[in-house]
Order: sequence, then C-alpha cells, then structure tokens
Amino acid sequence: MSLFLSFNSFSEVGDGIPKESSPFINSAEMDRRNIYEGKNMALFEEEMDSNPMVSSLLNKIANYTNLTQGVVEHEADEDSKRKEIKAPRMGTFIGVYLPCLQNILGVILFLRLTWIVGTSGVLESFIIVFMCCACTMLTAISMSAIATNGVTYISPNAAIFKAEDADGETEAMLNNMRVYGTCIIALMAIVVFVGVKYVNKLALVFLSCVILSIFAIYAGVIKTAFDPPDFPICLLGNRTLSRHNFDICAKFIEVNNETVTTKLWSLFCDSPSLNATCDEYFNLNNVTEIQGIPGIASGVLIDNLWSAYTDKGSIVEKKGHPSVTGTEETKVGGLPYVFTDIMTYFTMLVGIYFPSVTGIMAGSNRSGDLRDAQKSIPTGTILAISTTSFICILCLGVFGEAVNGNLVIGMLAWPSPWVIVIGSFFSTCGAGLQSLTGAPRLLQAIARDGIIPFLQVFGHGKANGEPTWALLLTACICEIGILIASLDSVAPILSMFFLMCYMFVNLACAVQTLLCTPNWRPRFKYYHWALSFLGMSLCFALMFICSWYYALIAMLIAGCIYKYIEYRGAEKEWGDGIRGLSLNAARYALLRVEHGPPHTKNWRPQVLVLLNLDSEQVVKHPRLLSFTCQLKAGKGLTIVGSVLQGIYLDKYIEAQKAEENIKSLMGVEKTKGFCQIVVSPSFRDGMSHLIQSAGLGGMTHNTVLMAWPQSWKQTDNPFSWKNFVDTVRETTAAQQALLVAKNIDLFPTNQERFSEGNVDVWWIVHDGGMLMLLPFLLRQHKVWRKCKMRIFTVAQMDDNSIQMKKDLQIFLYHLRLNAEVEVVEMFENDISAFTYEKTLMMEQRSQMLKQMQLSKNEREREAQLIHDRNTASHSAAIVKCDIAAATPEKVQMTWTKEKFIAEKHKNRETNVTNFKDIFNMKPNQSNVRRMHTAVKLNGVILNKSQHAQLVLLNMPGPPKNKKGDENYMEFLEVLTEGLNRVLLVRGGGREVITIYS
Repeated sequence: MSLFLSFNSFSEVGDGIPKESSPFINSAEMDRRNIYEGKNMALFEEEMDSNPMVSSLLNKIANYTNLTQGVVEHEADEDSKRKEIKAPRMGTFIGVYLPCLQNILGVILFLRLTWIVGTSGVLESFIIVFMCCACTMLTAISMSAIATNGVTYISPNAAIFKAEDADGETEAMLNNMRVYGTCIIALMAIVVFVGVKYVNKLALVFLSCVILSIFAIYAGVIKTAFDPPDFPICLLGNRTLSRHNFDICAKFIEVNNETVTTKLWSLFCDSPSLNATCDEYFNLNNVTEIQGIPGIASGVLIDNLWSAYTDKGSIVEKKGHPSVTGTEETKVGGLPYVFTDIMTYFTMLVGIYFPSVTGIMAGSNRSGDLRDAQKSIPTGTILAISTTSFICILCLGVFGEAVNGNLVIGMLAWPSPWVIVIGSFFSTCGAGLQSLTGAPRLLQAIARDGIIPFLQVFGHGKANGEPTWALLLTACICEIGILIASLDSVAPILSMFFLMCYMFVNLACAVQTLLCTPNWRPRFKYYHWALSFLGMSLCFALMFICSWYYALIAMLIAGCIYKYIEYRGAEKEWGDGIRGLSLNAARYALLRVEHGPPHTKNWRPQVLVLLNLDSEQVVKHPRLLSFTCQLKAGKGLTIVGSVLQGIYLDKYIEAQKAEENIKSLMGVEKTKGFCQIVVSPSFRDGMSHLIQSAGLGGMTHNTVLMAWPQSWKQTDNPFSWKNFVDTVRETTAAQQALLVAKNIDLFPTNQERFSEGNVDVWWIVHDGGMLMLLPFLLRQHKVWRKCKMRIFTVAQMDDNSIQMKKDLQIFLYHLRLNAEVEVVEMFENDISAFTYEKTLMMEQRSQMLKQMQLSKNEREREAQLIHDRNTASHSAAIVKCDIAAATPEKVQMTWTKEKFIAEKHKNRETNVTNFKDIFNMKPNQSNVRRMHTAVKLNGVILNKSQHAQLVLLNMPGPPKNKKGDENYMEFLEVLTEGLNRVLLVRGGGREVITIYS
C-alpha cells in the first residue's frame, strides 16, 4: 500500500501524546496553530527558540558591518548601541592608503631628514631609515594578521611676537609657533568634528601638495647635475661662518686701489685697521666661499658617506678643507661661527627620525569606516609603508644643514623654495587631521570596551557615532606638544609611545600564534610568528637605542596601566612561568579563571572524554583518545573519565587498574590531560557525577566527548539508550557542548594521514558555532591537514537558496574560514509510505519492548509477592504465640492465594490484549514528522557526503516528553545511517566563534 502524507500542519510537540485518529495530518485546527508550516525540520523544532535555522541566522548577519568599538562578552548585547552608525563606504585607497601615506609623510621628512644625513652620513642614515622602516613593516604584517585587529617653519613677516634683541629671538619664535599651532589645531579639530567626509576631501588636497613637494625635491636634485643653485657658504679655514652680521665673505677688499677691511674683519679684530690685533685662527687661515649645494655630479655623495657627530656648541667644520690651528687656544664665544645647538649621536638621531615612519595605524584606527577592513588594512598599510620607505631612501642622497636661516632642502627644490614651505605646512596639517580622525575613534573603542574604567566617559559621542569627547581629549593632548614647541624634544617621547604600541602588537600576534588559539585565524597569508617576534625584538631594541631612560619610564607606565586594568578593568589571561613558583601560579590562575567564562575569542574546547571499559578495565574504544588528540593538539584542558559500577571499598583496586590503563593509553596516543575514575553504585549516577564535578575551580570542561552506543538496542548493555539520552540532557542542562562520535572504531589513528578528501559540515541550526570551529581545529592536525572543508546548509520552501549561499560565503569570510559552500534544497513536504511504515515499525518495536519490560516486572512482582506472603505468615505466628489471649481473631493476609491467582490471570489477559493492539496501532504523527526529517536529511547527506572523510552534523535534542526517548535513538540512527564517520554536535548555549579580530 502506498501512502503519501500531506505535511501541511503541525501537531503538538513531543512524543507520548495521544495518537491521531488518522495518519493524514490535515486538521483545520492544527493548521491554525502551525508555526512551522512547510518546514521539514521536525527533529529540531523543539529548540528553534534558542537554536534558529541557519537561513534565519544568515539573514540577520548578512548585513554585517565593521564596527569601531571592541566587543564585550557577547556581541549581540551591543547591537542596539550600533544601529545608528552608518554603513562604511571607504575602500582601500581612500580609507587606508591615503591616511597612512599622509601620516607617514610628515614634517620630519622635510625638516630633519637632510640634517640627519648631513650629521650621520649616508651609510648610517641608511641604517637608521632601514631599521625604522623594517620595524613598521614588521608591525604592519602583524597588524595585518590582527586585521585579517620639528620646528615648523614660520614666515618672519607673519610673526606676532617680535624680538627686541638677539637673546629674545628664540623665545619670540617659540611663542609665535605656540599661537599659530594652537589656532591650527583648533581649526583641524573643528573639521574633524564636522565629519570624516570633509577630512577625506582635504586629505586629497593636502597629500597632493606634499607629493608635489617631493617631486620638486627630486626635480631640484636632477637640476643640480647641470645647474647647481647659487647657495654660497663662507668658510674661515674649514670653519663655517654665519652671515647674519656681514655680507662680504672676505677679510678685506680693494676700493679705488686701496685695501679696505670688511665687516667680517671687525668681528675678529679689535679695530678696522690692518694693523689691528686679531684672532689667531683668523690670522692663520684664509676666508673662502664655496657652494653649499655643489650638485649631484660633484662627487659630494662620496664625501658624505661617513658620519660627523659633534658635541653641543661645537663649530660646524667642513671635512677635507685646509685649516691651520694656532698654538694657543682662543675663545670662540661671540665670533660669527656656526655652532651646533644639540649633541648628535646615532641613537639620538634614531629617536628623532622614528616618528617620521609612524602613522601606519591610521587605516586600522578607522576600521569602522571601511567597507572591508580585513582586506583594506593589510593592502593599504603595506603599500603606504613601501611607498614612503622608497621615498625616504631616495631622499638620503639629499643632505645638508639649515644655514643662514634657510632650509637647504628648500633651496634645492625646483622651481621655488616656497614649494617646500607649502609642502611642509600641508604635510603637518594632513598628518594632524588623520591623527585627529583615527586617535579619537581608538580612544572611544577602548572606552566603550570598559578596558580602562575612568575613560568610559569618552565612549560617548554624537548620534552618528562620531567620538566628540574623545576628540576633545585628543586635541588637548596635541596642545601639550604644541606648547613644548620643540620637535627635537617631542620626537623621542612620541617614539616611545609608538614603539611601545608596535611592540605589543607584535607580541600579541606572536603569542596568539604560539598558543594556537582556535579563534586566531589570520587570513593574511604572508604572516608568520617569527616576523612578529622579530618586529617585537626590533621595537624593544629601538626603545633603548633612542633613549634608555625614556624606555624605562615607558615600560613603568605600561606596567602601571596593566596593573590598573587587571585591578579595575577587563580581565586578562596570562600563563605562569618559573617552575619553583608553579604552585602559587597555579593557585593564582585558578582563582582568576573562576571569575567567569572566557571571552568568545579565547574560547577553546576543554574536553571531558567519557570512556567505556570492559571487564578487564581496558578501554573499549581507544580511537576516542586519538580523536581527542587530533582535536586538541595538546592545547587546553583534557579530562579522561570513566565509571566503574559498584562500591568504592570493593572496587578501589579495579579503579586503580583502570586509571593505570587509561594513563598508559593516553601516553601512547599522546593525549595530554588528566584521568578521573568514578566508582558509583549506578552507572548513570557515575556519569552524572563526572559531568557535574570533573575539573577544579575554573579549570573545568565545557565540552563532553563520547562514543555512540552501537549496541543501544540491547537491554543488557550497561550503557543503554536510557543512559545515553540522560547524558545528552545533562550536558544541555550544564550548558556544555556535546560531541558524539559514531563508528568511532573507523576513525583514523594519529599515525594515519589523509592525502585528500573532505570534512563536510551539515549546518542545519545555529547553536553557537561549534560546527564551524571543529573542522578548523581538526585541520591543524597532520591527520586532517590535507582535507578540504565543505559546508552544507538546507534551504526550504520559503528560503532564497541563492541569497543564502551568498550570505553564508560572506559570513565565512568574516570568520576567516576557507570552505566550499553549498545550499541543498529540501522542498518536498510529502511524507512517503516508507517513512510512515518505518515509524510504525519503530513504535511497534518500542511498544513490544515495553510489554516485555512489563512481563519482566510481573515476574519480579510475583517473587516479591511470595516474599511478602512468607514474611506475613512468620509475623502472624509470632503474634499468635505472644498475644494469643488478647487477639483471638485471625491475621488477615494482604495477598491470599485466590487473589494472587486472579491478579495473575488478569495481567495475562491484559498482556494478550496489549500485544493484539500493537498490530492494530497507528503511528504517532509527531513521530512520523520526525522520522520524515531524519529520512530526508539522511538522503541528502548520503548524496553529498557519503565518501567524505568525516561528516559533522547538528545533533537534535531529545524530546521534552521522556516517554519518547527510545524513539529519539531511532531517529538519530536513521539520520546517520550509511555514513562511515560521523560527529554529532550539540552546542553549549553560548557563542564559541566570532567575526571580530
């Protein structure tokens, strides 16, 4: 007989409900209550409120946008706060490359690079530039992995403060810079406050001017080959003279055939007379005039290969120029020599130059405004660093110092020195705008995450998400640097902050990689932990190279901030170190992790492995430990547990033997963890004790791994279906994930290698992301490394399968997981006759088992009746002997012979009637629908994944009505029928994988 059941209505959920009067589900009343109409997922519908279908989940996350602020424990809690933030629109060029380029091409390139080359020489300048650029490039690589996480020139005529004498000239200039700097920082803050779009528009203009200035420098260098600029330098011997107080570079000149002394003569002699007493060095050396910029073809590059470091107050001398030194030391104070105003040495120059290569985080700080941060940040940042490094290295051929109040690089530029003035100004403004745009957003993210509690006020902003209060604080910090008014003083301090930041970025990447954190999955393929370690080491070295005392102060400040965060802010997890303090460190760590569950990004499966032992206390399924090793790779917590049935005083020897056998097997399988044996009168209670109490403090398991009970249909099996279902319920109640390996003996050993094949994930409902995380963890092990990951999900009648596939691909991209995606359509709602008959056979078998159990109970009750009768007779005889006179009546038996025989015949008649009813019964419609889900899913899984190396599948939960537990086992059996290796997965009620970096 062929039956086709219309799957258009919904019956009450759960097994054990009254049977329908008809096998056809077409009640109008049921149609009105049908909330899952047209769905083929009856096995999962009881948990739909907590574990939604994948199609509905993808619909929610398809419009994911990068957010500026960090995440708290659960990302969903912050959704309401972020709805008003506009969707990002900036790409790699506008959002990352230009901001980084503009930040890096700062004023130091124009004001200090030529001075550094002139002081340290070309070779050492190259080392300085290379070290600094290498530091930022290595940090950018680490940052890509995380994401995949001077004296400003003022025109003298524009001066506000005028100097009355030479002594007040420097202070007046500093005051001018303070006023102009304050005005400019205020204007830039207003621009940033108005909106990022105006910053981006100005950025293009400013950067264009900077690039034109750089091209003007190169054009000027080329021009010097055939037409050097007129830039005379006056020398006395080899000493450079300052021409502020004289105009003619000569001791005397001929006027009307008469020798007349010059103003320079009067500066070194006591009178303008030729017979005057003059400075000895002045008398012994000639005054000559040379070109300060001799041109690229003059060979001056060779002359400047080596360094010429000087002390503060030293006379600037030209190497290789003739000079005669007197026998007596003469005072040089008050003489028109050019003196160095700062002591120069290699490490000091590194500290001054390093800020010119910073700004590499300008793009990452604006990740909330990027269209695709994971793609744009690595590409844009590395391209910007490459571009600016190329520019800086080329500029090493341009050398010299500021002489006569003029910028040498300005005199070199073509066609006018004003090109450099404009470029310097706009480079300062451009970098300032980018800093004022990115830094407040970073500060706002830190404040919103609650990492540093007293900063939480800066997490607020405008309705569109702009960080108003953070911008105000950033502007105030910038004002402090303006009031200092010394580029050489501010640069080393900035270097410490940048180096400290870059060092921790590299350290975080290296540690994440070495610890094999499951959620550390950088898509940036050129990343390696060794590069992060090298970058961290280089940053640390540069900190002490720049300034050892600043480095110590910076480390002290960082330590104080960490301790404050540890005491008042977000929790951090750190490992212990020295073996001699292992006990204290273990206690400290246990107390720390006791505070609460780890963040989603730090979540990893801490596994409790439930093993079955035979009568000789030998593990029945050793492959379960092999699979544990492949899943864990020696990371995290592993507890291997088993239960012995009995009393501990009688079984402690067997318990010790079992523990030795399990530890021995753990050594063979290289499973790092702990063994725990429980002896309990009830096997079921022992399992419950392990699930509840395994571990210590915060070091407890969050995942239970067990083998599928192959012989669950055998009633004498110690791990019967009832024990299995109760274990599933207890793990759910304890909010622990559950992994059930079916056909575990077919799983590979640790020595096997799959050279090809697929690990297939069948994602039916979303229960925390375990299905996504497990294949990634397995593929870290050499057994599964060459297997490809495929993800299947199911589309039903109301779903758009094409859009689902697109949304799933986007979701996987944000998860940094590489997998093939396929959406399988399950549109047929008719229940086949095969499903109907299979359900009927299942219920008949279940009913027969119940009757057999009743017959067994009847035999036990008969034995109990005989025992009660004998006990009652014995008690009656005692009473008759002791108090015969007081109680002449007969003792009334509870069970008489006649009553016993009548009850026996009654039970037999009932059993016969019940067995007749079995063959006339109709299947429960809820069970029919569940069987339909199992049969249909099994069909599509076999069609796609029959030859897969491993199939991971959502494990439906047991029915809420416990009367249907035996049917639940049958549903799971049908669902996985015909598959070689299956891992049934149930989540623990929390997210274990995140799209955030």
